[in-house]
Formats: sequence, structure tokens, C-alpha cells
Amino acid sequence: MSNTSSKTHRRWPARLAADELRLQLEFLQFLRATAVNKLAGLSREDAVATLLPTSPRMSALGVVKHLTAVERWWLCIEAGGADLPSLWAGSPDPSWDVAPEDTPVSVVAAYKAEWARAEKALRRLGPDDRTRRRSEFTVRWVVAHVVQETARHVGHLDVLRELADGEVGE
Repeated sequence: MSNTSSKTHRRWPARLAADELRLQLEFLQFLRATAVNKLAGLSREDAVATLLPTSPRMSALGVVKHLTAVERWWLCIEAGGADLPSLWAGSPDPSWDVAPEDTPVSVVAAYKAEWARAEKALRRLGPDDRTRRRSEFTVRWVVAHVVQETARHVGHLDVLRELADGEVGE
């Protein structure tokens, strides 16, 4: 059975942006939408397929679950100081694992819920503020890190989607 979810609207950030943190968060939102759009229309079978022999735990669904864990840890817990459980507890990193009940729709819903938590966690923070959990990072660094990690994993999703059903492009 196919995942019939519609695509998430993507909008490029403002070209003449002057607010650094807002610009980074707009690029993050663009990348988030790209990530979930890579799952749109995939069957569960294709979404959980591990198609890269050198990365036997990497599936499209697993990538989005991992991105959910990235946002939980870095934006909500580290930057915002939220009292939430980490989704990374364990070794190897369990955030890549797909449970039998996980579907493209449920994983995307969890990822989008994390976006809302991250927005709330960052609401009153500026780029020069120190993170609330350990004060070892600036919010600027954390957001830049999440942007680069999301962009890298969107590249993985590009390859996984093309291997799954031949769909290419953003």
C-alpha cells in the first residue's frame, strides 16, 4: 500500500535576509520540507528498505527518524534546555531503527511535532545566547550544526529515493 500523503510546501529563504538566526531557521525549514517530501508517495516497504550495502541500517524512514532525534537533542534539549528524553540513548544509535509500527505518515508526524517543540525551545533565544543545557555552545553554532546535518541527510534521502523508485529532484 502506498503512502498517499501530500508534499509539504517548501519556500526558499528571503534573498535579502538581514536576520542571521531567522535565515538559518528558514533554511532549516526548507530542508525539513525537502526531507519529508522524499517520503511522500513511498510505500512502507520502500521507505524501510536498506538499499546501500555499506550502510545496512540506513533507510529513508530511518533517516527521518534520526533527523527527529537530532532536532530533539540539539534544538530542544541542548539549546532550549527542555526536559525531554533523548532519542539517541544506546549504542549503536537507535534513532536509525525502524519499529514495526513506524510508517511514513507516523514518522513524518513525529518529525513535524519535533519542529514545533524546537520552535518553542528557541523562541526567546538569540544567536549569541549560550545553550541552556551545558552552556558550551552558542545558539548560532547549534542551529548551524542542525542545518548542516539535515542537509547532509537530505542528500542521503535523495539517493535512497532514487534507488527505491527512480524519483529524482528536490
